[in-house]
Amino acid sequence: MRAVDISDGAVHAIAAVGPNQHAISGLQSLTFVERTISISKPWRHIGRETKSTDTVVHVGNVPVGAENFVVIAGPCAVESEAQLRAAAAAVRDAGAAILRGGAFKPRTSPYSFQGLGIDGLKLLKNVAAEFEMPVITEALDPRHVETIIRHADAIQIGSRNSQNYPLLVEAGRSGRPVLLKRGMSQTLKELLLSAEYIINAGGTGVILCERGVRGFDPETRHILDIAAVPALRALTHLPVIVDPSHATGRSEFVTSMAKAAVAAGASGLIIEVHPDPCSAMSDGRQALPPAEFTILMSAVERLLEVEEKVLSAPAKRR
Repeated sequence: MRAVDISDGAVHAIAAVGPNQHAISGLQSLTFVERTISISKPWRHIGRETKSTDTVVHVGNVPVGAENFVVIAGPCAVESEAQLRAAAAAVRDAGAAILRGGAFKPRTSPYSFQGLGIDGLKLLKNVAAEFEMPVITEALDPRHVETIIRHADAIQIGSRNSQNYPLLVEAGRSGRPVLLKRGMSQTLKELLLSAEYIINAGGTGVILCERGVRGFDPETRHILDIAAVPALRALTHLPVIVDPSHATGRSEFVTSMAKAAVAAGASGLIIEVHPDPCSAMSDGRQALPPAEFTILMSAVERLLEVEEKVLSAPAKRR
């Protein structure tokens, strides 16, 4: 059993986690202990039982959570310096605060574009520095983590790896915040326990992402479980964002589902934007061109006024 500081505002609390929780019963007899509370949920670090206020996770200098709403945007895959620079310029000008891009790509077919690997990471780091944006990119393997944290401000764990426990542990040990996407057949309980793996390994912060679950109708790529947003917010203090690009698989549906996510109480969006979606080497069908992304951002900003949230802005360029 070990103690974890879970101070919440003016309240100072210690959570005892581990296989011998019954040992905490003796704590109630101590004069300086006001009360003990049994944690009934299996997620001991991230549940509302241990912390009632919303956690704010910082990706670089950008806050995510509570009243802070973030938009993460960029191409599905890093293809070239010119493509990435054009995408970064477009999403930053429209108001996105964090740049996304895949250097390692998990593809269904072994013959599809797999990403540029380390060369892609170097491009991400350089372009993100040029536009003064923090960057997030996906890790597929525990062996990728050490290299990724030298180039990126946060680690993304994708749907296919949401229950890859060695990867979750390594990401937790990295010292970087982690964006954890829900698996396409994963229950909310399983998602929260995946997040618990990251925090239990020493993770500095986790952002949960609803990205659609496996459905049966080919008209949409997946089913966007928009009800997962308020459900997760009731269960955990971690920020919850939505990925309408992967959930729908069709660019013409992305703006509508992005607006629905804001109304549902999400803390942010992750959107695929490509300067020329028709030539994209990965997921071009769901990528927004820059002009449509700008329209989406205008709609989101109007809705945020109703939701009394603040759009996390990119840093002012020098």
